[in-house]
Amino acid sequence: MVTQNSAWHDSMYNNRALVPNFATHFEHWLDGSKSARANLKCTLDMVYGDGPHETLDIFPAKKSNAPVVVFIHGGYWRSLDKSDHSFVAPALHDMGACVVVVNYALCPGTPDMPVTIPDIAYQMTKALAWVWRHIAQHGGNPKDVTVAGHSAGGHLAAMLLACDWKAVDKSMPTHWVQKALSISGLYDLTPLCKTPFLQDSLKLTAAHARMASPAFWPRPTRGILYTVAGGDESAEFLRHNRLIHQTWGPQTVPVCEALPGLNHFSIVTDLTKKGTRLNALMKQLIQA
Repeated sequence: MVTQNSAWHDSMYNNRALVPNFATHFEHWLDGSKSARANLKCTLDMVYGDGPHETLDIFPAKKSNAPVVVFIHGGYWRSLDKSDHSFVAPALHDMGACVVVVNYALCPGTPDMPVTIPDIAYQMTKALAWVWRHIAQHGGNPKDVTVAGHSAGGHLAAMLLACDWKAVDKSMPTHWVQKALSISGLYDLTPLCKTPFLQDSLKLTAAHARMASPAFWPRPTRGILYTVAGGDESAEFLRHNRLIHQTWGPQTVPVCEALPGLNHFSIVTDLTKKGTRLNALMKQLIQA
């Protein structure tokens, strides 16, 4: 087995370097997000916990008892914000969903309050527990929830599908979240320990990397994960996409696709476009 050096790891995982016009994608997301908040009914900055950045935005569906989509943003657990991702809401709203876009604390946090990836995963369980208890008040059906996420958010979505909810809250159903969509997700975090441009912010230890790697977890006994990546993404992101399908198997991961012509950022925009494969997969999950 060939041992790859730090430069190789950076070349595989630094998506902003791989997509030179990444800032154009971010500008498009910001413009779409401002428009979504201006044109859709929404409740912003609902508090789901007492920790840093433990807030979420809700875009209610047109009808009550609607299926719920919880969207988790990416940014390598160290950047971006829920407000950058309101742009996903209109397309999901058109599918009949009550949309929840969640925030979380970013690595590395502060000296007084450091933030690790396992900390963020725990925050997401708190956010989903809040959804279980309160989303009916906003017209959502707590028994019909799909968790979707991009990049780091895709990683967190897979973790939530495999979560033991009784360990979070004994009052919650064991297999509550049964549908997840991971867009360009990461499932084995151990290579990130060798990726220089991430080390200062993530401060990822080998123990935390294994703890927070869904590919090392037992296959969820219930629920399904759709995993997709852009066909133009790095060989490592395409490997991650295949990895979770291989380790959890086709019963749990019935969809594992590399979508042609899409990079790490354009793929999120594709989610919002009618007629695309990713948009159709999202609608399929919502209606499952």
